[in-house]
Amino acid sequence: MPIEILMPALSPTMEEGTLAKWLVKEGDKVSSGDIIAEIETDKATMEFEAVDEGTLGKIIVPEGSEGVKVNALIAVLLEDGEQASDAVLTSVPADDAGDKAAATAVSTERATLTTALTPVASAALDGTRIFASPLARRIAAEKGLDLSALKGSGPHGRIVKADILAADSAPAKPAPAAIAAETPAPAPSVSSDTIAKIYADREFTEIPLDGMRKTIAARLTEAKQTIPHFYLRRDIKIDNLLSFRVQLNKQLEARGVKLSVNDFIIKACALALQTVPAANAVWAGDRVLQLTPSDVAVAVAIEGGLFTPVLKDAEQKSLSTLSAEMKDLATRARSKKLAPHEYQGGSFAISNLGMFGIDNFDAVINPPHGAILAVGAGVKKPVIDDEGQVSVATVMSVTLSVDHRVIDGAMGAEVLQAIVDNLENPMGMLA
Repeated sequence: MPIEILMPALSPTMEEGTLAKWLVKEGDKVSSGDIIAEIETDKATMEFEAVDEGTLGKIIVPEGSEGVKVNALIAVLLEDGEQASDAVLTSVPADDAGDKAAATAVSTERATLTTALTPVASAALDGTRIFASPLARRIAAEKGLDLSALKGSGPHGRIVKADILAADSAPAKPAPAAIAAETPAPAPSVSSDTIAKIYADREFTEIPLDGMRKTIAARLTEAKQTIPHFYLRRDIKIDNLLSFRVQLNKQLEARGVKLSVNDFIIKACALALQTVPAANAVWAGDRVLQLTPSDVAVAVAIEGGLFTPVLKDAEQKSLSTLSAEMKDLATRARSKKLAPHEYQGGSFAISNLGMFGIDNFDAVINPPHGAILAVGAGVKKPVIDDEGQVSVATVMSVTLSVDHRVIDGAMGAEVLQAIVDNLENPMGMLA
């Protein structure tokens, strides 16, 4: 009986995606675990693996199709002896994606196939057998995960690789309160047509919003409307850090390691969260989740938006390890090759615009994080020392944006003081 291949949910919040590329064609043999397509979400391009074996009988959604809903039928897999005609399905060309009649026809044919498959689906759900792809089983065994405790997102509830990775990255005791899902960009108070009419006599280029820009707009609007931000500012003298960095880089040169100032900032924030553990927390709707490890997210600018890959257990890692991980995550972020578990989570974020010559700024908290540190450039300034003497120092201005629901003012000041202490006395971070 023909097997449906459905648009996968590649992250907990994914609602739709772009079927970027088919890696197989109609008539090709497919084995469980084979990579058959590339799917683009708003954040990344990910590989989609087959969970069943057979012959690809019909491609329903052509490559390049955008806005394909999760669990939409995208192709049909045939078992031995079956023909493509058994599926009674007709592909809709990309140009006709908006044609209601064509969409209705496919919907009707899909319903016919779904009815035929119902006994198979029921047997899978009612029986004691656990349906999982071989790759998912292997990864679960390596990570010590119980497949019977997992809910599959593949066809008919089959457990696939993405389910294993999501379960492995989830907190040990997840809160029942759901984190707000990604939503479409909010409608402007004035319609887009009205705004366009204002500029009707001016030359302009209309740029459609892609998935990433829609998500950024929605999440940042949500953040500014729902998170009670307050801001704490400090100047940090980083001359000791700069000279210490030069010394370390000379010693690490033979290993091909070159530490950046950002690497020290990541380590300083991770240790500060351990110094003030109550601030290592996230907002979860009707409760606060206080994390044990310091999982620090770092904003990475990419074409058309940004990622915030997460450096997990950052307090335990050496500067050279953090540097290597950050370079790898940033490189893959720019090519949209990060997996969801690599950019979701964390309790604290860093946004560094100092490299662009920005002296200081206020960053918007990325929910559900409790805080974000905005880092400006290091600038030579006159300072007055403890003896009242004027000297010149390299000063870096930082602003800590804090969610007042999670962290109160005194606690935020304590975290920021710990960050300042770590950066002004960098050798202590190696102890």
